Amino acid sequence: MSEVMHPDTPATNILRRAGIEYSDHSYAYEEDGGTAVCASKLNVDEHSIVKTIVLEADGKPLIVLMHGDMRASAKELARLAGVKTITPCPPQKAEEYTGYEIGGISPFGTRNELPVYMEETILNLRKIYINGGNKGYFVGMDPYDVVKILHPVLVKVGSARAA
Repeated sequence: MSEVMHPDTPATNILRRAGIEYSDHSYAYEEDGGTAVCASKLNVDEHSIVKTIVLEADGKPLIVLMHGDMRASAKELARLAGVKTITPCPPQKAEEYTGYEIGGISPFGTRNELPVYMEETILNLRKIYINGGNKGYFVGMDPYDVVKILHPVLVKVGSARAA
């Protein structure tokens, strides 16, 4: 795991301004590598990698924070959010909504303020690793600091990924 000095991204600027302690973790990004590759390269449990998923709820964007080794149930999320449909956000639209490139989307410092839903079991972890705003760059932090900054709706919509 290689450490870098605090890169300047909209995400890290938000964390620094909020006085949040975090650690820097970078790795050689692999297109379509996913959280398994990230966890392996950072030498951490994939469950502690938190992915930022951009979805559309009845055509409006939202973010879901989910464990790297789990998937989010769109049906259950739609029920909890009180919308009819939740669909994957096309990559170009996700980049427009967030201001980040696919593979480097952080929930912090997004171009537009988006509703955030977070799998509640993320709070059971001592430390999480979440995208810091660049491909191959994650920040390690206390999950309760995510709550302090983003005020997410805590949900239980995760399930084990199909093998």
